[in-house]
Amino acid sequence: MKGRVPLTAQTHRRIVVKVGSAVLSGANGRQQQLAIAAQIAALRAEGRQVVLVSSGAMATGLGKLGFKKRPTTMPGKQAIAAVGQPTLMYLWEQAFGWYDLKVAQILLTAEDLAHRHRYLNARQTLETLLEWGIVPIINENDTVMVDEIKFGDNDQLSALMASLVGADLLILLSDIEALYDADPRTHPQARPIQYVERVDTGVLKMAGDSPNQVGTGGMRSKLLAAEKAQAAGIPTLLLPGTRPQSIAEALRGEPIGTLFSGGNRRYSGQKLWLYQLPKPQGEVVVDQGAAQALRQGGASLLPAGILEVRGSFGVGEAVNCLDREGHLIGIGLVNYTASELGRIKGRKTREIEAVLGYKNTDEAIHRDHFALVSEIVEK
Repeated sequence: MKGRVPLTAQTHRRIVVKVGSAVLSGANGRQQQLAIAAQIAALRAEGRQVVLVSSGAMATGLGKLGFKKRPTTMPGKQAIAAVGQPTLMYLWEQAFGWYDLKVAQILLTAEDLAHRHRYLNARQTLETLLEWGIVPIINENDTVMVDEIKFGDNDQLSALMASLVGADLLILLSDIEALYDADPRTHPQARPIQYVERVDTGVLKMAGDSPNQVGTGGMRSKLLAAEKAQAAGIPTLLLPGTRPQSIAEALRGEPIGTLFSGGNRRYSGQKLWLYQLPKPQGEVVVDQGAAQALRQGGASLLPAGILEVRGSFGVGEAVNCLDREGHLIGIGLVNYTASELGRIKGRKTREIEAVLGYKNTDEAIHRDHFALVSEIVEK
């Protein structure tokens, strides 16, 4: 961590803003929502494009029904979200209406972005909305979510959206003012950190594990989102969502919140999509030699290096590649189905046709369709 690098020297034409449930709930939630709309309208007036990722469907549903706490069952959570989502969008539409801005609702699941063509379709829709001067408002489709198709939280979704639309900046508006060197809820002497060059294991240790009362994320989630954005070369600002002019102040270079460097872009195109996939379709476990070749040599994965195949997946679907100890190496698109890989695992390439009766290719995963994943993602 170094001294903070100001943002004023950079042009941020396209920005993704994520606002958490804790900012929109409570006695002052509506005032804070209106203040956020005003800040986004100001960005638009400066010629910037903004995509808003908004939590709050469940919190809004709870308030509308007078419930004191979330249901514990998945159908109950889905029903609460179904009640809250229309009201949440109505409130945003009203808020932006003061500035003659139109909004559009986009509800997504992780499964929507796990398929390359659906991912690209979502990007085309967002590009069209932005060209039309509309503010897209994105939320996870909580009414149909299950663990298998869940992003985890909207922090992760916002990082994916920043990559998808080619944003120049990701802003996370939270009830927490900044990243601290320890959890300020349990360490009163904790100090805020203004600038983070790279999200690594040392930075992650500063995060508390507990989410707030109405949201599903926490500081760790925000750090992982910033790490995802860094892979795409996108800087992230963590700002207090309850402060009316926090975005404008930060863009002027004032020392508010925490700025995470965009770093050096590590991936783009299909490899970036692979790196950030929320839910790969299965797993392959590889031996030590294959693990080393993937990590250090930029090699393709051959069937001979595969020890175990887990899950059910088809040709062209994404899978996690793990070493024998279970550590994540990377994510790649397979050239064979799970059943086919199960039959040819450990085999030499010259044996593939004899085992299957045909051969698609020598590689189980070609290096052009494989993205290494840093250790930070799995810790």
